[in-house]
Amino acid sequence: MVHGGQNPITGAHVYLYAVNDVGYGGASLSLLTSATGNPADTNGNYYVTTDANGNFTVTGDYTCASPSHYYVYAIGGNSGSGANSAAGLMASLGSCTLPNFSSLFVTVNEVSTIATAYAFAGYAADATHISSSNTALAGKDVNNASFTVANLETLGTGVALATTPAGNGTVPKSEINTLANILAACVNSSGPTSTPCTTLLSNAKNGGATPTDTATAAINIAHNPGANISNLFGLQTASSPFQSDLSSAPNDFTIAITYTGGGVEDPYAIAIDNSGNVWTANEGNNSISEFNTAGSPLSGSSGYTGEGINAPISIAVDDSGNVWTTNNVGNSLSEFSPTGSPVSEYTNSMLDGPWAIAFDASGNVWVTNAAGSSISEYLTATSSWSSNSPITTGGVDEPASIGVDVLGNVWVVNDDGGASGLGSISEFTSSGTAYSGSPYSGGGLSGASGIGFDASGNVWAANSGNNSLSEFSSAGSPLSGTSGYTGGGLSQPQSMAIDGAGNLWMPNFACNCVSEFNSNGAAVSNSNGYEELIGSLSGSYDLAIDGSGNVWVANSNVNSITEFIGAATPVVTPLVANLKSPYGLQAVNKP
Repeated sequence: MVHGGQNPITGAHVYLYAVNDVGYGGASLSLLTSATGNPADTNGNYYVTTDANGNFTVTGDYTCASPSHYYVYAIGGNSGSGANSAAGLMASLGSCTLPNFSSLFVTVNEVSTIATAYAFAGYAADATHISSSNTALAGKDVNNASFTVANLETLGTGVALATTPAGNGTVPKSEINTLANILAACVNSSGPTSTPCTTLLSNAKNGGATPTDTATAAINIAHNPGANISNLFGLQTASSPFQSDLSSAPNDFTIAITYTGGGVEDPYAIAIDNSGNVWTANEGNNSISEFNTAGSPLSGSSGYTGEGINAPISIAVDDSGNVWTTNNVGNSLSEFSPTGSPVSEYTNSMLDGPWAIAFDASGNVWVTNAAGSSISEYLTATSSWSSNSPITTGGVDEPASIGVDVLGNVWVVNDDGGASGLGSISEFTSSGTAYSGSPYSGGGLSGASGIGFDASGNVWAANSGNNSLSEFSSAGSPLSGTSGYTGGGLSQPQSMAIDGAGNLWMPNFACNCVSEFNSNGAAVSNSNGYEELIGSLSGSYDLAIDGSGNVWVANSNVNSITEFIGAATPVVTPLVANLKSPYGLQAVNKP
């Protein structure tokens, strides 16, 4: 059925679409045929029409084929106040290959529209243009996005959830209801020229483009969650149909779910594997935890342990799916299989307070040694260390994060930075030789603790010392002035991730919020960053972006992880896969 709030919509045109695989920005694939006498619109797309009770049936007039992730899009109709061409509503159906797909009952309403818009925001340009590339990884990530929808609402009833089906995730139900009420104000009005519709559509733009329907408006809000909050929130009234709702306007309209369990205790670092599963390094109980893409724990109640894991503070996934940690106590590395089984512990005098870890395209392991002001390389192909002593050249001084660019160069941010005391960046060849001119300084560096590479090969650092971002060219020249880029809620940023659009994401230890900047260094998030309404962001040292565009944050103070739904542009995972075929042209790629 199709409902506007609690009212049936009669005369709505209902389309069956597939999330297409013709590339990002492509048109969704229209699936209905004329087999049962369906009419077609001016674009040749077939539809069915809702009856006086808002009901519709799709049967015998589509074929389950690839791409297989389907969604319903209803447009127009009358919910009681007159025909309304701006009433656009969506509902995600999942894959047509699922058992009993053909007998699904779905409620298409404002709640289902919000859930679908946010979960698929990374692939959506508007309600009829939801598409990805045709890679196997993208197909998997699109499927993963459908699991996110199931964490937000019940398909058959169109009701927002308060707890995820697995029982370990807290969902911001009141916020989802508020967003649904905002859409309902237009859906249940007299049409696109009504005050509720003009208010909604003019405040939910895609850049300068004004949407023509409420489903596309929902996608635009997901893309711009910090924009026009007051104006949008004002569309909700005491008589709005979805309860309970928010009693006051939030800081932003990101939707975030917080998960517990799986042995998470003082999670210090977080990473995503090639299946979209989420891994944390738990300093508090000497373990690692694994969650599937829907946030359900896979690592039991105590996490995975063994192989000398002791106060792990960094985690990374290699190209084979094995998971590695640095152990700050014991000076070692631990390796686990993709299923969490212990593989090996690596100890050597090369390690001295191992901190951060990264892989190069050959699968070699690079580690920063905070205590020893050095870096070390472990050659996985020969199971040996690259030299008899750690690398101390190139200006390495209390190194924090480490990363490898597409050329194989190794970059390190130095927290102290030698005589300047402001921090610096060191660069090494793939064989560990320091480049002439290393370390590089300036650009606002101060207590740098995170590193990332954009599509142009520029190097970025998050500065906890002065709440800024620094940008350097691939040659080490500062591009961010003398003070770095500021704003966006930056408050002791601890790490960094760059999404498939080149936007930068940072967790902030001091403000319990997440910041987003564009590739030009301009803040996208507002002055308070992005917050989550459950109040679970606390002591956040690290975040990671998955292939569906979700941003995952590790909360060390409250033993949880938080997922910001569809907030970013999807990225290839694990990170080392970006450096290898079929990718490898830049350090961050879309799946």
